[in-house]
Amino acid sequence: MSQGLARRMLRAALLDAQLYEEVEADPAAFRQAFATVLLSASAAGVGSLENGGVAGIFGCAAASLFGWWAWAFATCQIGTRLLPAPETSSNVGELLRTLGFASAPGCLLAFALIDPLAAPLFLLCGAWMLAAMVIALRQALDYTSTLRALMVCALGFPLFALLVLGSLLWLGPWPL
Repeated sequence: MSQGLARRMLRAALLDAQLYEEVEADPAAFRQAFATVLLSASAAGVGSLENGGVAGIFGCAAASLFGWWAWAFATCQIGTRLLPAPETSSNVGELLRTLGFASAPGCLLAFALIDPLAAPLFLLCGAWMLAAMVIALRQALDYTSTLRALMVCALGFPLFALLVLGSLLWLGPWPL
């Protein structure tokens, strides 16, 4: 049974490992994961509205959607081929769903419009989303070790950063 989007996003932000298990096993949760990425990206765009303007919201959304796909693909390859555990069984769809929900804390980035909160909030949300990604990866890749999930992040991040940078260069610069 599918839960409401807001409830699932809250559970994801609270780092509920069981939520990540649920969305991993629920192909119908893809739409909710997609919506979570869009909401988080839009909030980041709103939070940086002074610097990026309205075009920045669309730029954030496009870059976030591409980055979400690239991150899921990279972590799937690393987690299932390079660092699999004996019980590892996963695919890009499972990682898209779990990592999509891991972006839920980014919805708070809209509050970065309040100037003194901007830098600390972007830092806090970035760290919070990283923690959610580690849990999402641990659950989606069926790892028993959080350290193994951290290693997948450490190995995948440079590839992810290059892909996102390439997409930004290809799509054109936005005022940041």
